[in-house]
Amino acid sequence: MLIKTRGIVLKTKKYSETSVIVDVFTEARGLRSYIIGGVRQPKARVSAGLLQVMSLVDIVAYHREDKDLTRLKEVKAFYAYRSIPFDIRKGAVGLFLIEVARSTIQGHEEHPALFDFLADNLIFLDETATFSNLHLHFLLALSGHLGFFPGGEFCGGTPVFDMQEGLFIAGQPAHPYWLPERMSQLLCQVRDVSKEQNGEVKMSREERRQLLRHLLDYYRLHIGGFPEIHSHQVLEEVLA
Repeated sequence: MLIKTRGIVLKTKKYSETSVIVDVFTEARGLRSYIIGGVRQPKARVSAGLLQVMSLVDIVAYHREDKDLTRLKEVKAFYAYRSIPFDIRKGAVGLFLIEVARSTIQGHEEHPALFDFLADNLIFLDETATFSNLHLHFLLALSGHLGFFPGGEFCGGTPVFDMQEGLFIAGQPAHPYWLPERMSQLLCQVRDVSKEQNGEVKMSREERRQLLRHLLDYYRLHIGGFPEIHSHQVLEEVLA
């Protein structure tokens, strides 16, 4: 049968001389893989630009629950980026968001709230001028969708964030997975603002780098098999 749904392109790879396979996080059917032919030839019916990583698309696809790979029939943009393709900093942030999403989204179940969350962050990135801490806010907000959102509050009585328990606590735990006071304070501040206010949390370049690495460690503690995220190294250099 045919389905119509919005989607976010997470990965594209060459399949033959003229075809590609795309991994698409769809609003209606979760994470799916599609093959589309004739893309890599002159006068292609579907522009290859629509299938680039990060593209926000409306698709019509052939669908069968018993097959992992089906065909795309139609593709068009439901949002066309205006600034990300021309801003290396925004591009680096966007690719980081996509790599994290690709590493955490699994299965074919529909996740409309998660789809809206990812699409909204990409559109916001394209439209905003303030995104210095957006990647940090994204990681914390995404952890809520994945089931390990940091609990409690940073205060004088609970100045340490226990990454293993996902809670702010009174003192250093027996295990090594905890954040010192300044990092705990920044984590709480970034967590508690909206994405529109992400730039209001003031931190140094080095603090931003450290908090990013701590948050990736936090993901590794709570997601089995969470892979090494490579784009964060480029992100750190670009945002510096």
